[in-house]
Amino acid sequence: MINMKSTYIIGEIGQNHNGSVDLAKLLVDLVARPIAEEFFGIKLSPMNAVKLTKRDLKEELSTSQMNRVYDSPHSFGRTYGEHRKVLELSDEEHYEVYCHAKNVGLEFVETLCSVGCLSLLKLFTPNYLKVASRDLTNLPLLQAMAETKIPMILSTGMSGRIELDTALDIITKYHSNISILHCVSQYPTQPDVLNLNTILYLKENYSEYKIGFSDHTIGLAAPVAAVALGAEIVEKHITIDRKMKGTDQACSLGPDGVNRMIRDIRLTELWLGKKDLYVDDCVHSAKMKLERSIATNKNLKKGTIITDADIHLLSPGDGFKWSERESVVGHIVNRDILANEIIYKEFLL
Repeated sequence: MINMKSTYIIGEIGQNHNGSVDLAKLLVDLVARPIAEEFFGIKLSPMNAVKLTKRDLKEELSTSQMNRVYDSPHSFGRTYGEHRKVLELSDEEHYEVYCHAKNVGLEFVETLCSVGCLSLLKLFTPNYLKVASRDLTNLPLLQAMAETKIPMILSTGMSGRIELDTALDIITKYHSNISILHCVSQYPTQPDVLNLNTILYLKENYSEYKIGFSDHTIGLAAPVAAVALGAEIVEKHITIDRKMKGTDQACSLGPDGVNRMIRDIRLTELWLGKKDLYVDDCVHSAKMKLERSIATNKNLKKGTIITDADIHLLSPGDGFKWSERESVVGHIVNRDILANEIIYKEFLL
């Protein structure tokens, strides 16, 4: 389940399996790989979950839309209906991918696109049910999903506050285990419309829920920035090859990108640290080596009374600081000190 101290990262397979269970399993294996920061030798947590999407084609589009010719380089059929049929996995195939994810230690999230899709819940119970942005206003679906009492994740890519509040009113009649993801339903999303500050808005105005980010940008910078802004969940499309056939492949992360995104998110969690201003023990040696101490700017003979004209600042930083010069100026040196040497306590009477 979602750990408040660690970002819950979801690898969205979506339709990038291209209708193949074997390809879906490869994508599961991709996100289950161990992650490490190589320079410091830090072992990092991998992705937490994978996500599939289930559609019931009888409840998907109008007949005319399903029968329209789908002339696209990414088409898997002559009509859009034929195309969608190729991409759909059966309930049993979803269960097969679910079992594979569980076997490699991942949780499982399922997007259900219609009430009829709840049939797969007879086979297994996902850790989370996901509501796609398009269905946040599908109130009968929200009610059916909420009635299961399975924790829910809501994407807001096509909705404002009124639509979100209406959805929450429906779901919270049954439970309040809800997460809300900032999202922009443009594939891929242009930089100037992403508006990551919506994460801050959601955290301020919906603080009783977990807040996250569903990303459709190209690259991996946006999820990392979202975590820095406080996102507790990150969802990102994944693929074996961004050049593969399919409308979502280009805005997905390939194997190397997946590895780098997880690494950078986990490192960001470490980088954020605590809200304080302090000197960590790890910088002590650098502090001693590089900070400046009071030093002579000329040769000083034993018995000399030090004046401001006799001193300046040099490294290392293991002597008197300038703020401590009253402990140096006006004092007598007990030995000869060469120019440009640190004046230590034991050099003074």
